[in-house]
Amino acid sequence: MQPQWVPEESAVARARITDFARFVTGRTGIEFADYYALWEWSVRDPAGFWGALWEYFDLGPTPEQVLANADMPGAQWFPGMRVNYVDQVVRQARADRPAIVSATEDGELTELSWGELLGRTAAFARTLRAQGVAPGDRVIGYLPNIAEAVIAFLATASIGAVWSACGQDYSAKAALDRLGQLEPVVLVTADGYRYGGKVHDKRADIAALRAGLPGLRATVVVSRLGGEVPDSLDWARVSAPGDIEIATESVEFDHPLWILFSSGTTGLPKGIVHGHGGVLVEHLKATALQSDIGPDDVFFWYTSPSWMMWNFQVAGLLVGATIVCYDGSPAYPAPDALWDIAARTRTTVLGTSPGYVLACIKAGVRPARDHDLTALRTVGITGASLPEPSSLWLGENVGEHVQVSSISGGTDVVSAFIGGAPNVPVWPGELSVPFLGAAVDAWDESGKPVRGEVGELVITAPMPSMPIRFWRDPDGSRYRAAYFEMFPGVWRHGDWITVTDHRSVVVHGRSDSTLNRHGIRMGSADIYQAVESLPEIAETLVIGVEQPGGGYWMPLFVVLAPGAELTDELRERIGSVIRTEVSPRHVPDEIILAPGIPHTRTGKKLEVPIKKLFQGAEAARVVERTAVDDPDLLDWYRAVRMPKATE
Repeated sequence: MQPQWVPEESAVARARITDFARFVTGRTGIEFADYYALWEWSVRDPAGFWGALWEYFDLGPTPEQVLANADMPGAQWFPGMRVNYVDQVVRQARADRPAIVSATEDGELTELSWGELLGRTAAFARTLRAQGVAPGDRVIGYLPNIAEAVIAFLATASIGAVWSACGQDYSAKAALDRLGQLEPVVLVTADGYRYGGKVHDKRADIAALRAGLPGLRATVVVSRLGGEVPDSLDWARVSAPGDIEIATESVEFDHPLWILFSSGTTGLPKGIVHGHGGVLVEHLKATALQSDIGPDDVFFWYTSPSWMMWNFQVAGLLVGATIVCYDGSPAYPAPDALWDIAARTRTTVLGTSPGYVLACIKAGVRPARDHDLTALRTVGITGASLPEPSSLWLGENVGEHVQVSSISGGTDVVSAFIGGAPNVPVWPGELSVPFLGAAVDAWDESGKPVRGEVGELVITAPMPSMPIRFWRDPDGSRYRAAYFEMFPGVWRHGDWITVTDHRSVVVHGRSDSTLNRHGIRMGSADIYQAVESLPEIAETLVIGVEQPGGGYWMPLFVVLAPGAELTDELRERIGSVIRTEVSPRHVPDEIILAPGIPHTRTGKKLEVPIKKLFQGAEAARVVERTAVDDPDLLDWYRAVRMPKATE
């Protein structure tokens, strides 16, 4: 296989990662022949790497010690150092470019200057202090992806309070399941939002949410629809810029910055606590070095405050980039809406999902033909594996000059373990490299490294952005069980990966939902990529269910595209494409027409909960309905009859 994209020598020479490598050579005398040499040093000497990163970005006085304890869990980073995430944003202020561009479904673009961003942040921080908010207190957001959400976060962080948020597509109960755990003192919300051409008035949900938060001192409302929310503060007034400057609170390196939540499909969502310093150094590395984002860039990732990619996009401000906030549908008013916004904002780094790319392919979208994407140099992909045909389609229809940068990581580290780099080629369907400082490996069940075959994704050295702790986990038992039970002292992430002979990585899906037919482990992602390439198929879900007596049932549920029928001929083609593009072992036992595929609210298919339903578990025990995008689908799957045990 040949790479679909190879970096130009001139681009590599001016890339930030090249400059960083020169910086490290100047400090250490170590020469780095290529990316892999730099990566190997970064994981062999984590204290040296992260210490060099601190100095390269001039984050403060030279630390006396970088890594006081390398144990996992329990690593201690930069002891004695004090920081504030917001200080790095303040340092990027400029007058020649906007800080944020807000986009709406009706085509309107609104620019927010750096001066107004920092002015409103300072004003809202003053409002929070007036409400008695102190370091460690929790401020929550129930908001669309709008500039006001970014300002509220920055204001919260600036005073050492802790931010947490979810999007308004969540019901009041789903939001309360998450945010209610935190005993917040201030709620920042909006009266509603527009999505897919429809108006969503959220005032009833806001009332229900407030009723479940008895410790609230204030509710601040952003007016999006012109609705009234009783006993609330008006955002425009309490964030009005004045002559006040930001006064940041210097906090310890691991002082909580924000709390992100797991999907919450089984029981209450886990609150994952990240620190100011760990996020700061990780996001500087990921944006500046891995993505080469800087002051000349426009960074637009289609996301929501419910998803870690919202936090990741805010990191564009850490390197002086302009970020784009969009709270509408990526496919409204037309399937190419995202490409249209990217063209009109002169986006240079655009982030989306494999699902959106596939939808564009099936809709016949031709982005580069219909939009001016000459400013675009990188398309980032996350949320699932990007199939090889989709990657090649991006090259052919967006531009051969555009780097397709698939990334894979998680809410757990609010970043990626694997992804792209500006000085490494892209192979279609593969993730180019492990990120600097991420000691990625593939292990078999006995803990031995494997190459060219499927293994567990493990991280063998600590990273600063690993969680400080889980919320309401005083003895750390839930934290240890989540990552360190299988391989004590080594982070097991729960993904199946293959490290290729050219050192790229293929992600096969979650290891806890692995198909294991006749002792052969298979990744569900491989099946999805094959079948969902067929024009008649909108989406699929494959489940492998162990049955009493040693039987195994592997059905494939399919959702059809409009106008398609599940004929015998289509069933044959589904089996054929799996047999040809994956393997004969992957051909399902049954192909079942389904009304839809249930997902978490961040878009992940509910493979494990559906499997447990078929194994006889009670629905209420295996999946929390409020965490599902279409809860009624659970009733349909629960009613599906599983055949008697087969060999």
